[in-house]
Amino acid sequence: MNIGFDAKRALYNRTGLGNYSRNLITALLQYYPEHHYQLFTPKLKAQHLMQSQPPSEAFHYITPSGGLWPGALWRSFGIPFCFSKQQTQIFHGLSAELPYTPRNKPIKYVVTIHDLIFLRLPHLYSAIDRKIYLHKTQYACKRADIIIAISEQTKRDLIEFLHIEPARIKVVYQNCNPAFAQIAAIDRLEAVRKQYDLPERFLLNVGTIEARKNARVILEALLKVPEDIKLVIVGKATAYQQELEQYIRQHPALSSRVQILNNVGYQDLIAIYQLAHIFIYPSIFEGFGIPVIEALSAGLPVIAATGSCLEEAGGPSSLYFAPDDADTLAAHIHHLWHNDQACKDSITAAQEHIKTFSAEQFAQNTMAVYQSLV
Repeated sequence: MNIGFDAKRALYNRTGLGNYSRNLITALLQYYPEHHYQLFTPKLKAQHLMQSQPPSEAFHYITPSGGLWPGALWRSFGIPFCFSKQQTQIFHGLSAELPYTPRNKPIKYVVTIHDLIFLRLPHLYSAIDRKIYLHKTQYACKRADIIIAISEQTKRDLIEFLHIEPARIKVVYQNCNPAFAQIAAIDRLEAVRKQYDLPERFLLNVGTIEARKNARVILEALLKVPEDIKLVIVGKATAYQQELEQYIRQHPALSSRVQILNNVGYQDLIAIYQLAHIFIYPSIFEGFGIPVIEALSAGLPVIAATGSCLEEAGGPSSLYFAPDDADTLAAHIHHLWHNDQACKDSITAAQEHIKTFSAEQFAQNTMAVYQSLV
C-alpha cells in the first residue's frame, strides 16, 4: 500500500501530537516495511525531528512544488493534488485534520482524534480557539472513512458531543518512546541528578504546567504527608506555574520540598523518570495521558486521577483518586512511600498491562485499520 501522512507535526512538533506521529510512522516502518509511507510536509528543513530515521525506500518526503502554495494553505488545500502522481491509496490525518479540497474517489481517509477537551472543558479555551477546533474536528470526522480514537474515553466523547456513529470509530492505543524502558547507566543517572540537584527519593509529575494538569492538588497532599517526601514537577511553564509558586510561598513548609523544572531535554527527562520513586498524574481530564505510560515503562508505580482515560492508561495495578481529593492522594503517597513491597507489586503487575501500548501493537492495530479500507 501507499500510505500518506500529514507529517508537519512529526517533523517539527516536540510535544504530544508530534510524538504520536513519529512513534506511529517509526512503528509502521519497523513492522511493515513492505508498504510505502509518504510524509507530506509544507517544508523540509535541514534539521527536523525524524532525522534519526535511517534512509529507506519505504518512505519519502513530499513537499509543494514550484512555490505555488504557502505552507499552511498547501496542508489544507494542496495535498490532494499530489495523490494521483504519488499513487496514494490511504491518507491519514494524524492530528484531527484532513484536507478541504476534493479527493480522488479511490483514496481513503483516516483521521486520528486525540481528545475533545475543548468541548468538555470549554472554559480553558478562548472562544475563537473553540470555534476553530470544532470546525476542523467536525469536518475531519465527516470526511474520514474511519476515525481512530486514541482511547475509549475519546470514543465516548466523539459519540456524545459530535454524535459520530460508533461503527465509524476504532480505538487504537499508542505507544511511548521505548527509550523510557531502557535502563540508563548509573553514571548517567547520577550526572542528571547532580545537574538538576534532585533529591535521593522524590515524587514526580510531568506535563505542561497548566490548570487542567492540576498539579496544585499534589502540593495540597504534600502538606499531609511526612516532610521527607519531596516533589519534582517537570514541564513547560504557563501562567498556572505562577499560581503554584504563590501557593508554595504561602506555605513555607513546601519551599524546600518542591522543585519545578522547565526546559528539560528529552534524554534528561527519561533519566529523571528512572530516578523518581513514584509518579503522580492528577490531570482533571485527558484524551490519553502518555506520561502515565512513560512512567510505567520506566518502572514507576503510578497514582492518577479518575474521571477520564487515565484508568485505561494506568491499568488495574495503579492507584487512583478524584482530581480534587488531596486526602486520598496523600494516603496513596504515604502507602507507597513507606511500603517497598507495594511498589514492587504495582511495578510487576504493570509490566503485563503496558504490553497493550507496545510499538508492535500500535503498528498492528493501525495497519488493520488501513487494510480494512483497501
